Order: sequence, then C-alpha cells, then structure tokens
Amino acid sequence: MSLSLPEEVVLLTLDEAGRPLGRQGLAAALALAGAVAMELALLGRLDTDGERLHLESAAPTGDAVLDLALPLLPGAPDSRAALMVLAQEEGRLRACVLAGLEARGLLRREEGRVLLLFPARRWVPAQDRPEPAEALARLHRALEGEHIPDPREALLVSLARAAGLLPQLLPPALLEARQERLAWLGGLEALGRTLGAVVADLRMTRLAR
Repeated sequence: MSLSLPEEVVLLTLDEAGRPLGRQGLAAALALAGAVAMELALLGRLDTDGERLHLESAAPTGDAVLDLALPLLPGAPDSRAALMVLAQEEGRLRACVLAGLEARGLLRREEGRVLLLFPARRWVPAQDRPEPAEALARLHRALEGEHIPDPREALLVSLARAAGLLPQLLPPALLEARQERLAWLGGLEALGRTLGAVVADLRMTRLAR
C-alpha cells in the first residue's frame, strides 16, 4: 500500500509509541505544508515557478487531505504565503491524515492521561504492517546508498531537510558524513528545489524572529 507525501511526513513525526517525536513546532508544520503542496503538484493540480504556486485545477482529488487544502490556496499571492496558509492549518491537515491512516489500519488511536489528569492521545503504529516504518527506512536508504532514488524518495529527503526535521530523525554521524549526498538529493528534483527552497527560507525567517 503506497503512502502519500503528507502521510509519510506525519508518520515520520511520530515515535515508536505513537507520540510526537521531539519538539517539532514549526518544522513539522512546514514539512506537512510542503508535503501537501508537493503531492498536489505531482497530481498536476499545482504548478510552481519558485515565486508563485499556480492552481491548475480546484476540482476534488478524492483525497480528503488534499481536498481540505485546495480551497485554502487561491488567495495566496506567492509561494511563501501559500505554504504559510497550509502551515497555519497544520492541526486540521494533520488530524485528517491521522484519521485516514487509522481508517486504513496503519495506526491505532489510544486515549490516555498524563499524570492521571491531562488527556493524551497516541497514534500507535500497527505492528503487522510495514508501512509506518517505511518512510524512515526510505530516508536511511536514500542517504546511505549511492543509487538514484525515485522522485518521491528524493522529494521526501529534500522536504525533511528544508523543514529541519532530519536532525530529529537520523543519527548526527550519518548526517555529517553524507552532507554531499544530502545536498545532491535536495537538488535532484525540480519540485524539491523550488518548494524546498521556500520551506527552508520560511523556516530560517521564522527562527530569526
């Protein structure tokens, strides 16, 4: 069962127990926004020249997450604004992705409490399904190998790099040793270069404030 880029990003931001991985904040929001935009572009619904995201069609895609995102985009004046609109809706988009993964049997929702007082929810990966672990395995393969990855694998790497997620996902020694490979992967796909650059610029601008 193939996963969309938004599904892979959400799975990457959960730990093995189904809790949010580390202190994600802006990185997770921008990664999900970029993943949604990239998936729409792969379907031919968006085109980008680096400055603007051009909506080619607002017709429903049949994917609940993408159809939630489509009405948010027409008013955005440029790529930065479009991605920030999507990032600001991260809560709704993430909830929609999680619901879809639960419906497909890839995650199991567990309700609990922290300190017996505060409600807490976990999204536990299904132990009998390989898909929840596949996104992280794809990142490892892409960085550790010397092969030319498929386009979606390259886009996932460029997005995780641009959003600042890689230090939370991969060992520091691997990242340090494979900087040249990482830079090459980030520039392999035109879509990864254009949207990845916008995501990285937004992240650095926000961090500088």
